Amino acid sequence: MSMPWYETMLLLIGGIVTLMMAGFPVPFAFLTVNCIAAFFLMGGTGGIIQVLANATSSVSTFTLVAIPMFLLMGELFFRTQMVLRVFDTLEMMLGRVPGRLSYLAVAGGTLFSALLGSSMANTAMLGSLLTGEMTRRGYKSHMSMGPIMGTGGLAIIIPPSGLAVLLGSLANIDVGGLLIGGFGPGLLLAALYVLLIFIQLKIDPRAAPQYDVARPRLGAMLSSFAMNVLPMGLVIFSVVGLILLGWATPTESAAFGVLAVLVLAVFMRCLSWQAVRLSVRGAVRVTASIYLIIVGSSTFSQVLAYTGASTGFINAATSAHVGPNVMLLIMFGVLLLLGMLMDSASILLLTVPIFFPLAAALHFDPIWFGLIELMGLEIGLLTPPFGTSLFVMMGVAPKGTSFVTVVMAAVPYVVCDLIAVGILMAFPPLGTFLPSLMLR
Repeated sequence: MSMPWYETMLLLIGGIVTLMMAGFPVPFAFLTVNCIAAFFLMGGTGGIIQVLANATSSVSTFTLVAIPMFLLMGELFFRTQMVLRVFDTLEMMLGRVPGRLSYLAVAGGTLFSALLGSSMANTAMLGSLLTGEMTRRGYKSHMSMGPIMGTGGLAIIIPPSGLAVLLGSLANIDVGGLLIGGFGPGLLLAALYVLLIFIQLKIDPRAAPQYDVARPRLGAMLSSFAMNVLPMGLVIFSVVGLILLGWATPTESAAFGVLAVLVLAVFMRCLSWQAVRLSVRGAVRVTASIYLIIVGSSTFSQVLAYTGASTGFINAATSAHVGPNVMLLIMFGVLLLLGMLMDSASILLLTVPIFFPLAAALHFDPIWFGLIELMGLEIGLLTPPFGTSLFVMMGVAPKGTSFVTVVMAAVPYVVCDLIAVGILMAFPPLGTFLPSLMLR
């Protein structure tokens, strides 16, 4: 006699969590539980063979080629040191603005999100470039570490986001629409971060002491901007513009993005064989991990569907005496809870097979709901005890910085994220307007 759907789901999720706590890598924890479940619930070795055979199709789709391309693009941008040229120009342009380094973290982090595609890389780079100088200038922790952690997470939302491509592939939704849709929420978050810094400086001007800087000539600023920042528009257009105009698929635009970075690196005379070699190695390493995650998620979805666990969950949720908005808040609450305990990829593995069929049953727009999930993952980067950005910041923070100090610096930015999520929930066109232009 088959088990009730809720017992099956609890056993599967419980087994995965247990293996992860025992130290199993996330993809292997999923694959182990999936194979055991397939053996006992789907007809022995035949079930295992069926699940693994179907899993190969999940990593052989054209859409997934965008992931290694986006990763390679970000690696090349970082390894060729073009990032430093952009950063120096932005710093020059801010001049003597109070709290200039905090604003620089937001401006640089927002731009780098559109060029790197990785939240961890964004946070680590901003932290290594800025925290030392901020400490020397007397910036308080919430004015130094807070903007870096908050803005670093924008790479999850703003294209090219590898996590958005992964989510779109796992949930079988329009990857191009999901990427383009992230611009509205991402820019809203950046604006909220700027407003937060302004308010914090009004409350406590000494939190970011002013200091004299050389006032560059207007001609020098314009020349630096034209040489170091303006060309980056070619990369952004190659990734975003081509998708929005309908001239290229996300995969093709990712390839054009890599080509654009290579062309700029040659133009700026900073391309080397060493940079290419390190970039390819880094992109391949992360891609292999992501592809294993996709296999684990696809097999997990198959087991849930075969055993009736996913159908039972959807039926129970849709028949509950709560409205769609309440159910949305419940799902988002689950994302916040998981964000305190797991990394973003693991959360996707657990929630996509369960949440997206439920979202479809509730008639939620898939791109809008995908953006809400991505923003939930971004908040998870900043929430203790296992927020990834918190640990990255600990690695680049001044010696002697406590974990509590890092967490407290992140709290105001979590509040900004929650405000942005509330606006997106109340005003869906913020995330769906740009994707709708692609359909015309």
